[in-house]
Amino acid sequence: MELRDVVPEDVDAYVRMRCDPVMTADLGGPLPRDGMADKVRRDARDAAADVAWIKMIVPDPAAPDVVAGTVTLWAHEGEDGPVSEIGWMVLPEFQGRGLARRGARALLERARDEDRWGVVHAFPATGNGASNGICRSLGFRFVGEREVMFASRALRGNHWAIDPRTDLAPA
Repeated sequence: MELRDVVPEDVDAYVRMRCDPVMTADLGGPLPRDGMADKVRRDARDAAADVAWIKMIVPDPAAPDVVAGTVTLWAHEGEDGPVSEIGWMVLPEFQGRGLARRGARALLERARDEDRWGVVHAFPATGNGASNGICRSLGFRFVGEREVMFASRALRGNHWAIDPRTDLAPA
């Protein structure tokens, strides 16, 4: 597996992840296809500028055009000030292979090694057992349940936090 920056040509992968009812069941349902190309362009710009780490998960480096999903680490304004957040999405045919966990670990290790992002938060849906399991296995501590926003939609999520410099579980 390898991670690479998102590029404007990744629109099809974004559509598959964000506009599909199965993929977005825990995220309030599918997003409209309109605007997805603009979203990918903005994400590619932010990744290239190192404002956010927006990575495409490539399961087999020998097949670089095959994308399994994304893992992203970015900062935004939260209720109590700036928040560093990590999130991931893996297409159904690639789920269950540990790709999201390995991708999240890679970004958290990089955050630790570069001493960047500080405490990192994750907010998987309360019913998303796989993503909550990833948080547990990587060493995140459970903060509590809360309402979170995704694509302007209020969702019920579990709040997890980790300081990659001190809390990242051994590989």
